[in-house]
Amino acid sequence: MSEKPNPEAFEKLGLHAPLLRAIAQAGYQQPTPIQAQAIPPALAGRDIVGCAQTGTGKTAAFSLPLLQRIDAAAEDEPAIRALIVTPTRELAAQIGASIETYGKQLDDIWHTVIFGGVNEKKQIRDLQRGVDILVATPGRLLDLAGRGHISFKSIEIFVLDEADRMLDMGFLPDVKRIVAQLPKERQTLFFSATMPAEIEALAKSMLRDPVAVSVTPPSTVAERIEQRLYCVDKADKRKLLAHLIESEGGPSATQTLVFSRTKHGANRIAKYLDQQGIKAAAIHGNKSQNARTRALDGFRDGSTPVLVATDIAARGIDVEGVTHVINFDLPDVPETYVHRIGRTARAKASGIALSFCDAAEEGDNLVDIERLLGEHIERVEDHAFASKRPAALTDLNSRSKPRSSGGKGRGKGGGKKSGSRRGGGGRRGGGRSGSANRSSR
Repeated sequence: MSEKPNPEAFEKLGLHAPLLRAIAQAGYQQPTPIQAQAIPPALAGRDIVGCAQTGTGKTAAFSLPLLQRIDAAAEDEPAIRALIVTPTRELAAQIGASIETYGKQLDDIWHTVIFGGVNEKKQIRDLQRGVDILVATPGRLLDLAGRGHISFKSIEIFVLDEADRMLDMGFLPDVKRIVAQLPKERQTLFFSATMPAEIEALAKSMLRDPVAVSVTPPSTVAERIEQRLYCVDKADKRKLLAHLIESEGGPSATQTLVFSRTKHGANRIAKYLDQQGIKAAAIHGNKSQNARTRALDGFRDGSTPVLVATDIAARGIDVEGVTHVINFDLPDVPETYVHRIGRTARAKASGIALSFCDAAEEGDNLVDIERLLGEHIERVEDHAFASKRPAALTDLNSRSKPRSSGGKGRGKGGGKKSGSRRGGGGRRGGGRSGSANRSSR
């Protein structure tokens, strides 16, 4: 028997009735650890620094207290009082959808989502009509602010989400430009899956006497994930991939997320799988927003059982039920390995992470990953495409440190629109929390 929603557990955190009703309608059962730790101090106006892996419920951890505080502070005329900055369009869209869900019982809270890669006219119209909460990617935010479409002067709450991915994507200079324009007196909620040195320094520069919340030690892997390593020559990787998808139960029984280092590589992998009769789609920064949305929708509903993604695009993938994560290429930054395989084994489920390693990747990539994990990944040596040179066991006691993550060029932010703005009576023509996109004043 499934557990019934328990809004009383959230009420103990200090959330008000409209939010509790929305939580109950969404079927939430118990606060996750990050929500239980972050919501009370956030409601009290404290700065937060949160270290949480993907799938831990951190969006609700900052969205719920943000909505309650903005609901209490909102005035008759709209002004951006809360700003949420996130690195990718998919993440921005998902946060917007969450605010729509959590805030649908609030009468007078308005929000919208802005991002690059699409026409800006609708976004500008939404801003001109007025919103209380703005979800944005860095590039489009700075662009529209620089042209006078966005004012930061009324911002009371600033949320920086996925700070470590901002670093990886080369957005740190943009983030610092944004922060420099914000009011000094504000609440800041800072979330990151990992805390490399650069991110720790950024947090210290932004936060005042923050409450630190963490649900798992940085760069650790969920115990429910079974990890395996396959040594394979580069030329045989695609064959091994198709073989494993079939042998793990076939595409009809699995939901597989494959990681490629490059955009062109992702395209080639998806094309090869299609040729083998395995329906697959690729998602990366060069794909149009419509193509990315179709690929994600197909992956969510099971019509496309294999999704091939680059790291930047995958950070915005929030899909329950991923059974397998396959690292077609090992990542250059060891913390990225943790991000990748964290896409499976969500909501107390188990998951499988399979990684391919060729001779070029064994030297630094594998060694750095295993030293970060503090353990060896299980080697599978007896498989159809085994390399003649198996990977040596990493010396875990070596004093040399894994390479830290760092900016590797800029990616583009963006995402799809959140739901439509709601009409009705009340302040500013009424309407509940929703997108400002399709309403009239």
